[in-house]
Amino acid sequence: MDVEKSSSSSFEDLTNAEDTKDIRAAQAATSVSEALAESVAAKVDDDDDNVKKSEEVIAVDDVVEKGVREGDDEEEGVCDILGNKLLIKRIVKKAPESAEHPNRGDLVTIKFTGKLEDGTIVEKEESFQCHVGDFEVIQGLDMVLPMMYVGEQAQLTVDPRFGYGATGLKKETSAETIVPPNASLIYDVELLNYQYEDFKDLKTFDILRKYGSRKKERANYFYKRGEYNNAIHLYRRALDYLDNRDGDPDAEFGKEDLELSNTDSQNLLEDRLIVYNNLAMAQIKIGAFDAALQSVEHVLRCQPNNPKALYRKGRVLEGKADTQGAIKLLQKVAVLEPDNRAVQSDLARLFIKARREEHNEKEMYQKMLGQAKKMEQTTADRQKTPLVDNSKLKLLGFLMGTILVGVAGVAIYRYKY
Repeated sequence: MDVEKSSSSSFEDLTNAEDTKDIRAAQAATSVSEALAESVAAKVDDDDDNVKKSEEVIAVDDVVEKGVREGDDEEEGVCDILGNKLLIKRIVKKAPESAEHPNRGDLVTIKFTGKLEDGTIVEKEESFQCHVGDFEVIQGLDMVLPMMYVGEQAQLTVDPRFGYGATGLKKETSAETIVPPNASLIYDVELLNYQYEDFKDLKTFDILRKYGSRKKERANYFYKRGEYNNAIHLYRRALDYLDNRDGDPDAEFGKEDLELSNTDSQNLLEDRLIVYNNLAMAQIKIGAFDAALQSVEHVLRCQPNNPKALYRKGRVLEGKADTQGAIKLLQKVAVLEPDNRAVQSDLARLFIKARREEHNEKEMYQKMLGQAKKMEQTTADRQKTPLVDNSKLKLLGFLMGTILVGVAGVAIYRYKY
C-alpha cells in the first residue's frame, strides 16, 4: 500500500516523479580517446558485476528501478544526475582503470563528510558501512553510490529534497538543530570498498543480529520523523536478518547450514517480535490495518499476553470500527499494566465512543421503527377509507329508495281518488 510522501520526506519515490523522464547517468571521466568512447556499448548487462571504468557506462538502474539514460556533461567529470540540478556529482579523484562499482544490496564501506553551504560540518564518517538502497544514508548519497567505483572520490551537491527535507535534522538528546529545514548539503565521498554478501557471509548469530538491529534503529529514526513508509521498508529489511520463521517457534529455520544455539535463536526471535510490534505501529499510522493486524498476530502467537501487541491490536480493531473488540483488548492491557495512564485514557475514550455509537444506533432504530409504524398506519388508513365510502353510499341508496317509494305512493293515491 503506497502512501504519498510529504514534502518533509528525506526520501522520494522517483519511479512516479516527472523528473525521471529526463534522468541521465554520469559518464565516468577517463583518459580514453574519443574513438574508443564511440565504440563503447550503450548498455551493460545488469548481471555483469565486473563493469570496467573504461566502458564509460554506469548501471544506474540499481538506484532507480526504471533505469536511467546516459548523458554527456558540459564540464568533464561533472554529472547532473537527474537532469534538473537537484543532485550533482563532481569527480574529484578518478578510480583505477580496473576498479569496479557496487550494485543495489551490496555492503559498501565509505568515507564521507557532509557540510552545509557555509562549510559547517554536520556529519562525518571515516569508515561507514551500509547496504546500498536501504536508506541508511540520505537519499542523494544512496543514489550515487552505485555510480561510484572503488577508490573514487567525488563531491555531491544535494538539494533538500534528497537530503533532510523540510524537517531538517536535530540531535536526539536535545532540540539543537544540526541541519536546518530545507538546507542544501555538500558531501565529500570516497568509496573505500564494497562486498556482495552471499549466504555464507551471514552464517553467524552476531552478523544477523548486528544487521537486524541496524535496520531496526534506522527504521526507528524514520518513524520519529513521521516518514512511515521508509520506516516500514527498514523494519521489513530487519526481519530479513532476524530469522524467517514469522514468529513461530515451532517452524523450521529454513536457511541451510545455519546452526544456532537455542539461546541465540531465542534472542533473534525476541528481537524479531520487537520489530513486528514497531512495524505494526508504523502500519497503523498509514491506515494499513489489515497488514498491522498480521504483524501483531505474529507477536501474539508467541506471546499471547504481550501488552504492546495487545494494545496495537486494539488500535487496529478501533480503526476497523470494532469498538467493543478494542475495549476488551485494552481492558486486558489495563490488567497487565495497571499504572499505564495512556491505556486508561484510551480506554475511557473508547467507552465514550461506544456509548455514543450505542446512542446513535438506538436513534437509528427508533427512526426506522417510527417510519415502519407510520407506514403501517398509512396502510391501515387506506384500507379503512373504502369501507367508510361504501356505508355512505348504502345510506344514500336507502334514502333515495325511501323517497322514491313515497313519491310513487302519492302518485298512485291521486290517480285513484
